Amino acid sequence: MDANNEPQLTVRCQCGRVAFPAPTAKPLAVFHCHCGECRKQSGSAFGTSAIFPAEGLFPLPSEVESFTRKYTRDTDSGNTMDCYFCIECGSRLFHRIVARDGTPRPTVSIKGGCIEGLDWSGGKHIYVRSAVMKVSPEWEVYEAMPPKLS
Repeated sequence: MDANNEPQLTVRCQCGRVAFPAPTAKPLAVFHCHCGECRKQSGSAFGTSAIFPAEGLFPLPSEVESFTRKYTRDTDSGNTMDCYFCIECGSRLFHRIVARDGTPRPTVSIKGGCIEGLDWSGGKHIYVRSAVMKVSPEWEVYEAMPPKLS
């Protein structure tokens, strides 16, 4: 339980070698991203990420850092994205955007399928301009990023 008496979420890779508590009991937001990069990374029609404050996860604890590796890629906005995965099973666990000046965002995106106990309701569908499936008009959708996150 956290300070508000809410159950703590656990992040765990497929093989279980990497496991750690989520930075907070609830994410700030949940996104289902339909961009080509997230489709490739997830091997599915979209990738799901839960957004948390980076504080509490970064700097990475030694038990997380020693069993993960980082892949860095460019983003379409000119920033970079540091993507962390388990060295044993290859599960992508989380990623963090780094600005052009080298400043990391104050948030981290943790892959939804790795979070035990995540509430998936209320997730926003982003980059639907690239969707390969029908996206229900009942869902909250954005052609790219929501305006306040762009």
